[in-house]
Parts: sequence; structure tokens; C-alpha cells
Amino acid sequence: MIHIESSSEFGTVGSNLIGRAAQAALEHQAAEGDITVVLTDDAQLHELNRDYLGVDAPTDVLSFPASETDPETGAPYLGDILISIPRAGTQALAAGHPLESEVQLLVVHGVLHLLGYDHAEPEEKSKMWKAQDETLKLLGLEKIQIREE
Repeated sequence: MIHIESSSEFGTVGSNLIGRAAQAALEHQAAEGDITVVLTDDAQLHELNRDYLGVDAPTDVLSFPASETDPETGAPYLGDILISIPRAGTQALAAGHPLESEVQLLVVHGVLHLLGYDHAEPEEKSKMWKAQDETLKLLGLEKIQIREE
């Protein structure tokens, strides 16, 4: 199950699209599990980035893997994905595509991190970008890509 948490100010981003993007990434990777996606702002991602990763700057998406099991259902809990909607909006504008497409990209990116993908090294990045591109293609978003700063 995909759980989505959002304040009313971010209600313009469709939960159906978010759930669909997360499910597509899981299916592409033949993975199962519950995920929480939190739509938030730069301030919260800045704080979490600083406190957990030692990077004193805001970012667009953070993933927090959690290898746990739901005691009620027995389903694996894969973790949390937090997305800064203001930053996603800025990136969508710069890339020339809708906010919803950017958020779907960030959800797919976040799910891949929960599943163990990384992009710190060139070989890892190549594998992650390939899985990301293939998943986005399944969603009809083959022209959307992570923009690197």
C-alpha cells in the first residue's frame, strides 16, 4: 500500500499519480511493500538533509529505507519518501514539464533508493538511471529526466 501524507497547501498534486508512480517502480523491480510518501517543503527537507546526511542545503527528494514488517498485515514496510513540492515546482518549470510529471519522477527516484539503488558512483548511477528511465517509460513519461545541478 502506498500511503500519502500532505498538508492542504499541496493538495494540487494528485495522489493517484503518486500511487501509480510508486507502484510502477515496485512492479518494474518485482518488489512488494508499503511506502509512505510525504509531500512537504524545502524547510523540512533542508532540516532532514542536514540532520541525517550532513548536507546543509534543501533538496528535492529524500528516501529513508526501513526494513520492517507491518505487525497487523505482515506486509514489508520499505520506508518513507519525502518530496519538496516547492522545489519540484521550480524544477518542473525549469525543465518545461508539469509539476505532476516532476513529482512522479521524484517518487520513482525515491522508490529506487528505498530498494537499494544509489547514484554516488558512475556504475551505480548508470544502473539507477536505466531503471528510472524504464519505469518512467511505463508511465508515459519517457521524456522526463532528473536534472543535475
